[in-house]
Amino acid sequence: MQYKFLIYISYSYAVPIGNPLEQEIKSRGFSVKWFSDLEDGKKALQTKNNILHSIKDVVNYEPHIVLVATNDVPDFISGLKAQVFHGFNAQKRPESKNEFSHFRIRGFFDLYCTQGPSTTKGFKAQQKKHPHFEVKETGWSKVDPLFPIVKKEKNNFPTIMIASTFSKRLSLAHNFDVLSTIKKLSRSGKYNFIMVLHPKLPVEIKEKWKSLNGNYFQYYDTTDLIPLFKKADIMFADTTSAIQEFLIQQKPVVTYLHTFDHKYLINIETPDAIENTFDEALSYPQNLLENIDTFINQLHPYFDGKSSKRVIDTCISFLHEDKSHLKNKPLNLIRKYKIRKRLGYFTLNSYNKPFTIKLTD
Repeated sequence: MQYKFLIYISYSYAVPIGNPLEQEIKSRGFSVKWFSDLEDGKKALQTKNNILHSIKDVVNYEPHIVLVATNDVPDFISGLKAQVFHGFNAQKRPESKNEFSHFRIRGFFDLYCTQGPSTTKGFKAQQKKHPHFEVKETGWSKVDPLFPIVKKEKNNFPTIMIASTFSKRLSLAHNFDVLSTIKKLSRSGKYNFIMVLHPKLPVEIKEKWKSLNGNYFQYYDTTDLIPLFKKADIMFADTTSAIQEFLIQQKPVVTYLHTFDHKYLINIETPDAIENTFDEALSYPQNLLENIDTFINQLHPYFDGKSSKRVIDTCISFLHEDKSHLKNKPLNLIRKYKIRKRLGYFTLNSYNKPFTIKLTD
């Protein structure tokens, strides 16, 4: 059967999630199209030649499988709706709010392709309360290019990657004292800094950090983080979900005012602790590395770079499976109306039953 896939996104940071999936789909000779429901994502897709430019084009395409790297997806599009996630569980908030945010069930998906045991457990628990979807553990497509992981040799001029989230309350990028400290260290020649900032951060904040560019500091305006992960010896961050992606390499992360005091992170609370803590992290403490190993074995225990293959295999298999044990999706009238209003496409059509194509003998 010639399957038609749709990769559905909202923001530019979802493109590196979809790229390995697109590559896997094309390698099998199947059709794949992209669609973004927001302008930020549309701009990031401009270099591709397989974009659907309007929601009407998406409906007419009639995909068999929709791979979603954002929070919701129109119910009136055909196809199996598979959530492939736009990030790891970043654990930014107190536990009850954090769990609610990451494991929220919005009622649009037939399948959740989870990243590892910690995500699988959370969505399996939700499935018992809302039995209209299935949960299959596949690993996460975005980190496929990380593998195989090559151990970086230690040197006397280490590279430190800085990453920051967009929320003002949680973002180190908004902190003037942190900026001043990094500026001083970047002029010292002791470290080499590379930096990325969340696309949602204000332009004026980005410009302040860009102004540090020099021999030992380089700001990158990109959502393709994996090449930078590979260059870095350690990371300096706040609560950004990039932390979890970086940790998969078994490299230390220093966090600034993280919500939690995780054993797999070195957390600091004042800018004057930055330099000494960088040196501690660069020594790769054995107990820290052991805690990182324990964490990533629950987060993403797949080191073969084949998560995209597992996602596509799982989606195709589930497309044809008997789903009579699953309930209809909830009515979701308010959310459905909001999606139609946002996209400017009003229709009474709605795929409320899990999408299935029965194979004939």
